[in-house]
Amino acid sequence: MSVANDVLLSVEHLTVEIGSGSRRVRPIDDVSFSIRKGEIFSLLGESGCGKSMTALSIMRLLPAGGRVVSGRILLDGQDLLQLSETGMRSVRGGKIGMIFQEPMTSLNPVMTVGAQIAESLQVHDPDSSSAIDARVVELLDAVGIPDPSARAGEYPHQLSGGMKQRVMIAMALAGKPELLIADEPTTALDVTIQAQVLELLQQLQRDTGMAILFITHDLGVVSQLADDIAVMYAGELVEVASRDTFFENNKHPYSAKLMRALPSMEKRGFQLEIIPGVVPSAGTEFSGCRFADRCHRVIDLCRQTEPFWTELAGAHGVRCHFADPNLSLPAHEQQDAVPEILHEHSVVADLGETLVDLDSVNVYFPIQRGVLRRVVGHVKAVDGVSLKIPKGRTLALVGESGCGKTTLGKGLLQLIRPTAGSVTFEGDDLGALKGEALRERRKDFQIIFQDPYSSMNPRMQVGAIIEEGMKAQNIGDKASRAQRVLELLGQVGLPEDCLDRYPHEFSGGQRQRICIARALAVNPKLIVCDEPTSALDVSVQAQILNLLAELQQSLGLTYLFITHNISVVSYLAHEVAVMYLGRIVERGTVEEVLVNPQHPYTQALLSAVPSVDSDSGRDIIRLEGDLPSPSNPPSGCHFHQRCPHRMDRCETDYPDEASLSDTHVARCFLL
Repeated sequence: MSVANDVLLSVEHLTVEIGSGSRRVRPIDDVSFSIRKGEIFSLLGESGCGKSMTALSIMRLLPAGGRVVSGRILLDGQDLLQLSETGMRSVRGGKIGMIFQEPMTSLNPVMTVGAQIAESLQVHDPDSSSAIDARVVELLDAVGIPDPSARAGEYPHQLSGGMKQRVMIAMALAGKPELLIADEPTTALDVTIQAQVLELLQQLQRDTGMAILFITHDLGVVSQLADDIAVMYAGELVEVASRDTFFENNKHPYSAKLMRALPSMEKRGFQLEIIPGVVPSAGTEFSGCRFADRCHRVIDLCRQTEPFWTELAGAHGVRCHFADPNLSLPAHEQQDAVPEILHEHSVVADLGETLVDLDSVNVYFPIQRGVLRRVVGHVKAVDGVSLKIPKGRTLALVGESGCGKTTLGKGLLQLIRPTAGSVTFEGDDLGALKGEALRERRKDFQIIFQDPYSSMNPRMQVGAIIEEGMKAQNIGDKASRAQRVLELLGQVGLPEDCLDRYPHEFSGGQRQRICIARALAVNPKLIVCDEPTSALDVSVQAQILNLLAELQQSLGLTYLFITHNISVVSYLAHEVAVMYLGRIVERGTVEEVLVNPQHPYTQALLSAVPSVDSDSGRDIIRLEGDLPSPSNPPSGCHFHQRCPHRMDRCETDYPDEASLSDTHVARCFLL
């Protein structure tokens, strides 16, 4: 990527405060960095470290009570902090465009996407006033929206997640920005759509020469996209380096810990390294290094004295005492090696007795129209799925959003009754169980939801939340249940003083631990894990994955792990089933499916996964369009409209299952 040497944006000693008096917090403290013209600069760090607040400061969109107390923000030499609000309006959406994390909350649901782009054009591109409609179509075409003239007349709810994000990019481009701020723009997207959006941003950057400030916590995305990287922790920068330097020779313990917390196939059988504790709150008063309480290399000096910023070779800077050449620290203190702890990880378990057997399961939802609510069709969310899950093992169910993964999990648990087929649990047909018999059986299978906060009653204390399942199943008396709750808190690594606190008082990782404790309370044999780590930072994700692996080993639990995070699958699962539009297209062991994928969809899915190890040489398989609607699936092979290898017969016939080994099967005419 060609990068000019001229500095476009310079943030100098920026400090931001919110509130006043005893309630004053400082989310950004003395932050300095610069972005060159044509550069992609990534701001990396955990949730709560100040990344998004930095972006809002640049745009001067701080929340109520927020103010810049010191520093400068220079854009092409002009201090944005000195501009009036009227002056800033021409900068926002003009010289600086911004893409937010969740496009649906950023788009107006009662305006067509074309009208929303036209609004930006009227304000920031007056030259296009005579041909606004044509310019709207041109922008939609530039961001890869198919049939742009028709899409311009549609509303946000009519577009897929990837298309909504593309519309947001088109709106940001309307003012021909010199700098584009992208705040976690791919977090909510599937890996295939994420790959399309990242490629689009890179292409637009090459074509227009604009700079991009890319905010994320995904190290794989950073390794694929960024020219330079700044790592943020507790409101300050702790390391700045070029991409190659960061991934090959990072110097701050926090950066190193983030790298080692990433799950991968090579770490199967080992505990992932974790970063204990949480990011300090913005209201914390610091006397030394802000990372000291979580750092494995901490010494007394770290707690007593704040480290200075140290410039290293090649525009590499770091804020750490161990990088300071003026300090002479003991040799053993400088060693960074922390041995990974090998445990009896259940990934080595052999195929055993089948716990769950799904046979030709369908879950259809009727489409009703008219006053009489006549059924005019069905949404085929799950369409003829057959799977077996052995005891004590983890089956990962992967695929794009909308393919039916969560619906299949709910059908297994009988939270949604299957339309056809059978679900057998330890030989019992769950579909034949009704009323009290099914209620009694439910203690054997539980679920952990994607969003732990919304799955808990915010008005119940943690002790009552965990105990609720035991009370519903009439397990034990009050005293024994109270003792069991304490045991469960210990099992998931939470202190006893959590009992009388409410969900909002905990971090995301702690809430997920509470949900795991709740699921374990009734001694289940199977747990459906529905994207349990997708909303978590990499360090917290490592803690949850370690916990799930240890619980499986010690309690013999069986998991159906629903996810789109392939790195998590490679670390935790024994077997993988790939789902596309309600059907399983490939199934096998982790090694078979992830190392040697045979179905074109699996190959495309895996090629789109950003990796810190292989991005430089990987060949991404581009899929055409979006996932078709399950209410009107394509004829023949459901994947043929997007498949790079489609043949005539793919349009009319659905392929039978091809056996590639005793454990590896796929549905494709190429096999």
